Amino acid sequence: MTTDKPRKNSRSQRRQKPKRYGTTRKSVLLERSKDYIEEVQERANQRFERKERVMGFPDEVLEPNNHSFDWQTNPVPLKDEEALAKFVIKKGEFGWLEDSRVDEIGQFVEGKNMTLDQALSLRSALLQQKTVYSHGRLKSRAKALFRLYNEGVSVVDLSKRFDFPPMNIFRIILAEKRWSKSRIKECLRDPSKMKKREREEFEKAEAADRVSNVDQSETHSRADLFEEVLADWFESRGVKIRRQNEMVSEQRLEHGRPINTPDILFLDHVEINGQPVAWIDAKHFYGADVSFQRKKMTKQMSRYIDEWGSGAVVYRHGFSENLFIPGCLMLDAENLDLSKMAIS
Repeated sequence: MTTDKPRKNSRSQRRQKPKRYGTTRKSVLLERSKDYIEEVQERANQRFERKERVMGFPDEVLEPNNHSFDWQTNPVPLKDEEALAKFVIKKGEFGWLEDSRVDEIGQFVEGKNMTLDQALSLRSALLQQKTVYSHGRLKSRAKALFRLYNEGVSVVDLSKRFDFPPMNIFRIILAEKRWSKSRIKECLRDPSKMKKREREEFEKAEAADRVSNVDQSETHSRADLFEEVLADWFESRGVKIRRQNEMVSEQRLEHGRPINTPDILFLDHVEINGQPVAWIDAKHFYGADVSFQRKKMTKQMSRYIDEWGSGAVVYRHGFSENLFIPGCLMLDAENLDLSKMAIS
């Protein structure tokens, strides 16, 4: 007589534990980074004592003054960001939202510690991450997408079906048509060089895609205006600064290209909320606890920290309570007069 041994559950049968939203907890990262934070704060305090010329400093640096500011912040609770993250992303939805969908999100944020602007900015961050992280899968589907395109399926319909950004699908299709990268780039800039179907598909794809859109000029102009508002705030309080455009021009002459150009480099000792801040960067979006955005930000801010020591980032639309970059103070726009940006 044989007895049946209990069957082990296969991997597919096991209940998968839901993946926790967000990146590594801030408290864990703070503990790991204590020594590093002390080191870069000391670097910020000692930057005026360095014997070699400091990048971005003018040839003659006036005696630095001391400034201290209390900056109130209102971080977004992680649970509210998580709830919104699940709501603002839908399969095949990469474009600017219809008014009815915006109203739907607006109703969802009621009673939560997030605004509609923050929710829409969070959506942008999640779409950017989705676009980057799905690119490998998109390339693996290139031949199938090209076949369906040749059968008459539109790029926008392919986007809705396969959940890839329309403009990325369009680029993949052009590559499958054996177009060179330079030809693709040239035709995206001047669609009149395309044949009728490709030109029509491009126009519809671009209209349905805010992530891979060719024209980002309006976004950049608003970001520039926010940087100006922030720089004016410090100068109006007597802080000596260098602005990004000054450093860009200087580094192009000296190095042939910009190397390290935060939006503001302080020529005085500045403390914000008790922490030394050698430089500051303005971001015209919500600081989400989203892996792709944080990695990108950490890479950029680390260059500034290596050069000048600890600094800060001011987020136009606030930031998540769990957002953390070692050596970088998180601030929102609560202290700023944003009347110049009324339309943004």
